[in-house]
Amino acid sequence: MKPLTEREIRSAFVNCTKGEAKRLSVPRDLADRPWDHLDFLGWRDPQAPDRAYLVLASDEGPVGIQLRSSDAGSWQTRRSMCSLCVTVHTGGVSLLVAPRSGKAGQQGNSVGAYMCSDLACSLYVRGKKDAGVGSRLRESLTLEQQIERTVANVAAFIAKVTA
Repeated sequence: MKPLTEREIRSAFVNCTKGEAKRLSVPRDLADRPWDHLDFLGWRDPQAPDRAYLVLASDEGPVGIQLRSSDAGSWQTRRSMCSLCVTVHTGGVSLLVAPRSGKAGQQGNSVGAYMCSDLACSLYVRGKKDAGVGSRLRESLTLEQQIERTVANVAAFIAKVTA
């Protein structure tokens, strides 16, 4: 992924108002992010731990969505699998819910998926971050195919948000 500026990130959001996008907490360490190893930019809001954000590069430019996590619950102690990168975590997967864009979102419609709580899917797939023993299942797919699957899963989730 090519490095994104704060301005590019803020203008990418499709499921919130421009005012909300202007106020959201963009990571302060953008220059230090491992951009060469990222397929999308994902982060948690340090001031509001129940909020998360995801930005994916597309042919039309970056597309961003805001997410909310469910309250802490029994998922914290169970083994769960991220629906984006297929990494298994014990307590490291959260149900993240995104309001739909447009009129559907204004009516309260949303879509959700189980994702790595830290949104570091790209790093887990590449083995740059470890989720523990048994976190990455043995697969017949190459690393490139696993990366393509992760990007396709993120794109499919964003498509549900924007549909």
